[in-house]
Amino acid sequence: MLSIWKELQRLAELGSSCALCTIVSTQGSTPGKESMKMLVRADGSFLGTVGGGCLEAEVLEAALESMEDERPRQLAFALNERDYPDSGLVCGGQLEIFVDPQVKPRLFLFGGGHISAALASLAKGVGFHVSVADDREFFATADKHPDADAVYCLSFPDAVVESCKTEGPGDDATTRYFVVCTRGHQDDELILAELHKALAGRAPKYLGMVGSRAKRATLWKSLTADGVAPGFLDAVQSPMGLSIGARTHEEIAVSVVAELIRVRRGC
Repeated sequence: MLSIWKELQRLAELGSSCALCTIVSTQGSTPGKESMKMLVRADGSFLGTVGGGCLEAEVLEAALESMEDERPRQLAFALNERDYPDSGLVCGGQLEIFVDPQVKPRLFLFGGGHISAALASLAKGVGFHVSVADDREFFATADKHPDADAVYCLSFPDAVVESCKTEGPGDDATTRYFVVCTRGHQDDELILAELHKALAGRAPKYLGMVGSRAKRATLWKSLTADGVAPGFLDAVQSPMGLSIGARTHEEIAVSVVAELIRVRRGC
């Protein structure tokens, strides 16, 4: 049988969200016993058990909610016919289950230059799963981005495909964070157009592009003419990052990661 701990490690390495649900206390007769665990994946599938039946269905729902808002939950259950009239439960016991979300937001950086290097290091340090892609071998190496979880040397259209791959029906690419910071306007424009296509016009959790307001105006005119939806473009943060007067690559990274955190925490 697949170990819950091995699966937890595998999901962490992939940057996939999950929630570990553990029975922390019981009183009386209960179908599940203390320390029994259930690991819920983002697609609603799970490993292990906390007792089965209608109780487990409620825990599953709470686990999915906890992954959404990244907040743990302490659930209390009284197992009787009054609280679960259609369940047939007559054991009459009580138990508490702690739901601990394990969420590592996925950040994909298009472009492997100095800004991406600084961003990868800082974003990794605050809990993001970071991938970097560039179409140049020299800039797409683990040596250039030692803090990244994954580095890809791909054409930018292929990099977009890679960034939007999903692990299952519960994994949605629109929950991800994207930063576009290539070496030129044409590549940035290409990536935005490809993301629009890959996400079916839906805005992701965060989409930022390095550049000035003048660059934004020029690219938006061209992208709109090519059929990119205005609503999608409205969601792009450009210039990206909080306004802190950043000048160096490292300062820009601080401003952008601060913006990522603000979006993640819903502030």
